[in-house]
Amino acid sequence: MTDHQKTWHEGHKATLTRGQRAADIMRNGMGSWPFVGGFIGFMLIWAAINTWALATNSWDPYPYILLNLLLSMLAGLQGAILLIAAKRQDAIAAAMAQHDYDTNVKAKEEIELLMAINSQQLQILQELKELATIERYGAVDPAGV
Repeated sequence: MTDHQKTWHEGHKATLTRGQRAADIMRNGMGSWPFVGGFIGFMLIWAAINTWALATNSWDPYPYILLNLLLSMLAGLQGAILLIAAKRQDAIAAAMAQHDYDTNVKAKEEIELLMAINSQQLQILQELKELATIERYGAVDPAGV
């Protein structure tokens, strides 16, 4: 068995509700070029069928009032979905900022500990240098060599 440690992103994804995951999927879908192309294609097909193919018996004659209703409902729904996704993105950014802050505080503590150890090592080296000078010359070298 591998002891796989979860990253912050994996842990966060595991806590998402079904609605939050659906909002992310819809946001990613609606914010893509295939969606834009498909949407334009749908509107062109709608207009073509209702203008030429069913000229005498169309279900939504020009000025396409039913199509306008569908577009208005879609815009309202898209607005709500995008707001949900933006709200979630803000929460993710806040959580990541807190995680970065916690990491920086821990790194600062570890750097301060390393600096203290380095200072102790420098003090020990100075003492060893003084001891070596005493043993070599019998006294501390006045020149400080």
